[in-house]
Amino acid sequence: METKNRLGIWMDHSHAHLIEYAEPMVTKVVTSKFTEAEKVESPEMSEKTMHNTEQHDNAQYYKELGEIIRNYDSVLLFGPTDAKTELLNILDKNHLFSKIKFEVLPTDKMSMNQEHDFVREYFSKEW
Repeated sequence: METKNRLGIWMDHSHAHLIEYAEPMVTKVVTSKFTEAEKVESPEMSEKTMHNTEQHDNAQYYKELGEIIRNYDSVLLFGPTDAKTELLNILDKNHLFSKIKFEVLPTDKMSMNQEHDFVREYFSKEW
């Protein structure tokens, strides 16, 4: 039987927890450059400038995640915000991701152990 590379990603707009389905499960964190702290620290920025900065930083964040995702056969995107759907919509437009199986599931905030359990349970049922 062929081994499949599977990845779970809990994400919101500020950071992503990448959890490879393997033993032991290890989480790698990817952080967006545009964070809530940056919004609060920059009150002198115009709304348009802040929006453009956020769009640019989100594009870079999604691009970084896409580069990692390219190495997997199956990816579970989960989390409390629309970031997971935004990422999937971007990846769907790129033929490099056409052979990757994606699933998007809404969840609340989770502890690291809950994220690992969620990924383990999802992929153990899938295969």
